[in-house]
Amino acid sequence: MAQILLLHHVQGLTDGVRTFADSLRAAGHTVAVPDLFDGNSFATIEDGFAWVRSQGFESVRTQGLQAADAMAGPVVYAGLSFGVTMAQRLAQTRPDAAGALLLHSCMPVSEYSESWPAGVPVQIHGMTGDEFFDEDLPAARALVDAADDAELFEYDGSAHLFTDASLSDYDAAATSLVIERALCLLERV
Repeated sequence: MAQILLLHHVQGLTDGVRTFADSLRAAGHTVAVPDLFDGNSFATIEDGFAWVRSQGFESVRTQGLQAADAMAGPVVYAGLSFGVTMAQRLAQTRPDAAGALLLHSCMPVSEYSESWPAGVPVQIHGMTGDEFFDEDLPAARALVDAADDAELFEYDGSAHLFTDASLSDYDAAATSLVIERALCLLERV
């Protein structure tokens, strides 16, 4: 079974993030979900970003990166939207990376290294009409084209944080498919 570090989105460690983690745990995986926002959660993406700006983006991201230090590898690094900025960096730069799950976002590979690391499978999941994911789609496609073991899954709809059961964007059918596909990756690591 895989060991996973799941980094939450900009609205915080919501009940929906916990539910998503529990879905992976139910399949026998170990999932660490650190609270990077000191117990704060936010009703909107804008409110979450305002709080992160007030704390400093790098300060918050450093907490996520440090959470990896508490884990003994191999680790699958997973992130939801804002959490992808940390999960992808960890997957590209840490020798203990066993895989990556990038949900709702994808950064250009060049942000963290010259290329995606060999032997580290990655899945990217997002909705085709999501304005945030649409901005990241070129980076996601470039990663898939360049990496040995990379998959891009696009879902119909325009919701951003559609895997969070505690938010209005939640899409149960799409989330079920994300979990099914993620479990396939986790079985291979």
